[in-house]
Amino acid sequence: MMDNFVNITDVCSEIFAGGDAPKPNMSVTKTDEYKIPIFSNGEADNGLYGYTNFARVTKPSITVSARGTIGFVAVRNEPFVPIVRLISLTPDPEKIEIRYLYYAIQNYKFDGSGTSIPQLTVPMLKKYSFPLPTKEQQLAIIDQLDNVCNLISLRRQQLAKLDEFVKSRFVEMFGTLSSNEHHYPMSALKDVCRKITDGKHGGCEQEADSGYYYVGAREIYDGEIHYDTAPQITKTDFEKDYRRCNLEQGDFVLVNTGATIGKSAIAKHPLTECTLLQKSVAMFKIKPEIISAVFLKYCYEANPEMYTVESASAQPNLLLSRINSTLIYIPPIERQEQFAAFVEQIDKSKFEIQKSLEKLEMLKKALMQKYFG
Repeated sequence: MMDNFVNITDVCSEIFAGGDAPKPNMSVTKTDEYKIPIFSNGEADNGLYGYTNFARVTKPSITVSARGTIGFVAVRNEPFVPIVRLISLTPDPEKIEIRYLYYAIQNYKFDGSGTSIPQLTVPMLKKYSFPLPTKEQQLAIIDQLDNVCNLISLRRQQLAKLDEFVKSRFVEMFGTLSSNEHHYPMSALKDVCRKITDGKHGGCEQEADSGYYYVGAREIYDGEIHYDTAPQITKTDFEKDYRRCNLEQGDFVLVNTGATIGKSAIAKHPLTECTLLQKSVAMFKIKPEIISAVFLKYCYEANPEMYTVESASAQPNLLLSRINSTLIYIPPIERQEQFAAFVEQIDKSKFEIQKSLEKLEMLKKALMQKYFG
C-alpha cells in the first residue's frame, strides 16, 4: 500500500512563502471592510495576525510555520493571506486529500537551514517525498489519525480544566492578596521560611552517570522537576555547594530568572537530595508548621502581584531581596493542609489522564511511522 512515493510538488498546485503584512490595508480586528484573515508564523491564536480586504490564497490550503515556532501545521479552509515567510501549500484535490497532506507534512523531518537562525524554506520543503496511497486509503488513514488526535486534544483539555479547577478552589478558599477578604495575618516570606536562596553562581564540571544533578529553569515545568534533561555533575562540585543550595523533600522551587519566571515545583522526586540548583532557580525551605508548600505554590500562581521583576539587566529577574520581603497572608495551617489534600486528589486524576495522554501520543507516533515512514 505504501510503495507509491510522491514528491510534494507533484500533489500541490502552489507552494510559496508569504511576504510582508499589507499594513496600508489591514485591521487588528475583523470589520466589514477587513474580514480576510492574515496568518503569520506561530501557534498562538492559530497564527492569526490580523485582517485585510483581499485574499492571496482562495482555495483550501495548508500552512507551515517557517520561522520562530517551526513546523506548526494548520489547515486553512477559508481564503487568507500568509505573511512573514509562512509557507502555504495548496493541494490538488484530484490527487490528495487535504488532511492527508496535513499529516504528511507533520511527519516532515526539519534538519535546519544552514543559517544562524533556524528556518524552513520553500526549496527545503520541495525536496520532501512521502507515501501516497489511493484516495480511499487516504480517507481511512485520516479517519484513524483524526480519532487519535481528537482524543489527545480531549485529554489536554481535561488536564487544563483540572488546573483551572484547582486555581478557582484556591481563590474560593483563600481569596487573593489584593483583597484578603478573610483578614488573615500577613508575613514576609523570609519569616515563614527557614531559608530562601538561589542556586549555584558559576558553572559545574559535568560528569555522565555521576548520579548528581544540576537543575535549572528548563527542567522546571508542568509543576514538576524533570530530570531527563538535567546535566549530571561531579561529586566534588555537588559537595562544594551542597549546604547552600541543595534540595530536600518538600522544598519549593521557583524560576527567578529569564523567560520562564514564575514556573514552580515542589521537590518530591527520588533524586531530589542528589540535586544542586542553578542560579536561575530560587529555593524556599519552608517552616511546615506555618506554611504548606502547596499553599505557597498556588499563592504565586493566583497572585501575579507577587512577581516584582527587575529587568535592568539583559533578562528579567526576581531578586532574592524582593522575594524575601514579599508579603503573604497566612491562613490557619489546618486550612492550608485541607487545600493541599484537595490538590493531591486532583493530582491523582491528572496522573491517570496523563498516562492515557502519553499512550495516545505513542499511538499517534506509531501510526505516523507506519503510514509516512
